[in-house]
Amino acid sequence: MSNRQSGKRNRRSHKGQVVIISSPSGGGKTSICRALLSPERKRKGWRFSISYTTRQKRKGERDGREYFFVDQAGFNALKAKDFFAENFKVHLYQYGTPRRPLDEVLRSGGAVLLDVDVKGALKLKRGFPNALTIFILPPSYADLKKRLSKRGTETEEQLKVRRENARKEIREYKKFSHVVVNDELKAAVHKVLSIIEAHSCQTEFFDEEQFRDLFVKSGAQKED
Repeated sequence: MSNRQSGKRNRRSHKGQVVIISSPSGGGKTSICRALLSPERKRKGWRFSISYTTRQKRKGERDGREYFFVDQAGFNALKAKDFFAENFKVHLYQYGTPRRPLDEVLRSGGAVLLDVDVKGALKLKRGFPNALTIFILPPSYADLKKRLSKRGTETEEQLKVRRENARKEIREYKKFSHVVVNDELKAAVHKVLSIIEAHSCQTEFFDEEQFRDLFVKSGAQKED
């Protein structure tokens, strides 16, 4: 399915939310997504969209939890099948967001959280125009550099690429509907949760069937 067809499809009424959370590398988007997915919210249909990547697993990561790790040939094969809602080369590696989890949530309800880079987020926004977009900013560039170095998961060359990309990505915050500064994780999680809950109260998310159950079937129209 083309991006144009996907956009037309998603302008129709839907039950679930696509929540795109983005930031420069080291901004804290992954930690925020993990904190949001409490057992209670999972029971309500909240889920995390697991991306595919060609980079190697870091220490402590597990295939199918943080990412699905594939080689370049496997990634290319999935891309050829239109498996991805978006895919980009970022920080020397390929990343892609599978389409199916997004479509399932839109049909069945709940929320799907996407932890994606800035380029991927903006492409997803075009394909899913009703999606909620949240940009996570670090308190400062100096703080971001410390976070990246502290992880100890990249070579100096890889760190240099991520720092250079971060300088460019930070300037893209105006293209997102909301911005949260991640100075303290717990406070940032609370702000992001408030944004998602408020967004779910918009008219477009109030299903016509809910309206009929509350008012039409209960006889409200007869009294008028």
